[in-house]
Amino acid sequence: MKQLNLPKKIKDNLDDFTQRLKGIYGQDLISIILYGSAASGEFTGKLSNINLLIVLNNTGLENLNKISKIITKSNRFQIFNPLFFTEDYIKRSLDVFPIEFLDMKENYIVLYGRDILSGLEISLKNLRFQCEQELKAKLINIKNIYLRSKDKRSLRNLLFKSFTSTAHILRNLIRLKGKVPPYLKEEILSEISKEFQIDTANLNKILVAKLKNLKLSYKEIETLFFALVKDLEKIIDIVDRLYSAQEYSPSE
Repeated sequence: MKQLNLPKKIKDNLDDFTQRLKGIYGQDLISIILYGSAASGEFTGKLSNINLLIVLNNTGLENLNKISKIITKSNRFQIFNPLFFTEDYIKRSLDVFPIEFLDMKENYIVLYGRDILSGLEISLKNLRFQCEQELKAKLINIKNIYLRSKDKRSLRNLLFKSFTSTAHILRNLIRLKGKVPPYLKEEILSEISKEFQIDTANLNKILVAKLKNLKLSYKEIETLFFALVKDLEKIIDIVDRLYSAQEYSPSE
């Protein structure tokens, strides 16, 4: 079993939160699972959240309301990002949210109750559908927001935010090749370039600008933004041509 590699204060707050959930829900509480960077050992303080999957027998608003004041009014729990699901809802949502549940399965620690993630089987066909849908929706959204983002600050924010969310989808495209994707964005771009024969030079420029917080002129930001949009269009076309014309079966 993985060990928690978190600051003592956060560990203590997690234990307190767990005890409160147990006290409030009793036998109605099935699982409390920590997932994401806090479980993988890549937690980075203010830049990371504590992601929690909380499985209950009943997730009606009346039942969730029992914990709402603790979540919203306690400063110690502000960094926590809890998702409340029933076990049945999870099983019936694997085809709709394969990215999210694959990410959970990759790095998690059971803090309390049953391990409900280990036995989940997630179709790569459904993963391809979600990746393509999110890429196409993102492209539409980026273009629409660009039309209202004419000042330097808003365009810079849109560039970096769009890159980060795009990198997350690209990471899951690597799964379609039957590989466990890396976490570091430069490694993700390297794998994407290799596996899909995509030139990621512009994406790497955006990554460097973001990581180093480079001061860029409006023209430089706009050039990188236009390149991001063109790269998204190319990636969507490649994914569409590779998988849409056939049933997806590798590694399922």
